[in-house]
Amino acid sequence: MFALLLELTGISRCMSEHGRQIDEFMEIILWFSLILFVIWFSFFVYSLARFGAAKNPHASYEGLKASWPKHLEWTIIFAEMVLLFGFSVPLWGNRVLNPPGPGEAVTLEAVAQQFGWIFHYPGPDGRLGRRDMRLADAMNPIGLDKSDPAAKDDIITMNEMHVPVGKPVLIYLGSRDVVHNYYVIQMRIQRDAIPGLTIPMWFTPTHTGRFEIACGQLCGVGHFAMKGFLVVDTADDYEAWLKQMGQLSRTKPPVGDTAVARR
Repeated sequence: MFALLLELTGISRCMSEHGRQIDEFMEIILWFSLILFVIWFSFFVYSLARFGAAKNPHASYEGLKASWPKHLEWTIIFAEMVLLFGFSVPLWGNRVLNPPGPGEAVTLEAVAQQFGWIFHYPGPDGRLGRRDMRLADAMNPIGLDKSDPAAKDDIITMNEMHVPVGKPVLIYLGSRDVVHNYYVIQMRIQRDAIPGLTIPMWFTPTHTGRFEIACGQLCGVGHFAMKGFLVVDTADDYEAWLKQMGQLSRTKPPVGDTAVARR
C-alpha cells in the first residue's frame, strides 16, 4: 500500500535492500500522524460546538476540568517515544554502526568538490592507495600518493560511479573544500561529506539502472549543477567496466570535467 502512496506522490521507488525498512518506518509515521490529525481535529470540532458563543455567551477562562486530555497527551508522548527509541534509533544504528567489512563489499572513496564528484577505486590488488591532499593538483585531484605501491593500479573517475547489483557497497566520503552531501533518493542514502573527515556510508543495490547523485547541501554558487550518476551494473558489466577503466587510467589519467567514465 505504501508503494502505491509513493508512486502517487511522485517519490522514487526504492532500489536498495535497506530502503524497504526506511519506507516501512515512514509509513508508520504517516499513519501515526494521520491518527493524530483525526484526534486533534475531532477535538477542535467538538470544542467549537461545545464551547461556542451560542451556548456560552459568557467566556470561561478555567478550561477543561476533565482528566482524559492529560491521559491522551501522555499516551501520545509514549507512542512518540516508542517510535523514536523502538524504531528510529535501532534503524539508525544498523545503518551507521554496522557497515560491512572491506572484504565483504565493493569499497571505494567519493571525494566531493565544487562542483562535482571524484570516485577512487582500488585496482586489481584490491587496496586503495594512500592519499594526501597536499599532493593534490590539476593532474591529481584527490592527492593520490604515486609513491605508494597500492596506488599504482588505482582507478579514478569523475562524476560517474559504477557498482554491481546485489552486492554491498561501502563508500568513504570526503570533501576537498566545503560541506557537501551525497544523496541518491532511490537508494535511500544520504550523508554529509565534510572536509578533514572520512565518513563511511553503505548500501546494497537491488536493481540495475542509472541514478542521479545529488548534493544535499548548499555548497556554493554552482550547487545547482553539482550532480553525478550512480550506475548499477550486472556483475559481468561491472567487471568489464573495471577492466576498461583500468586500461584507460594507465594511458590517460582523468583531469577536470572531461574525465567522465563511460560504459
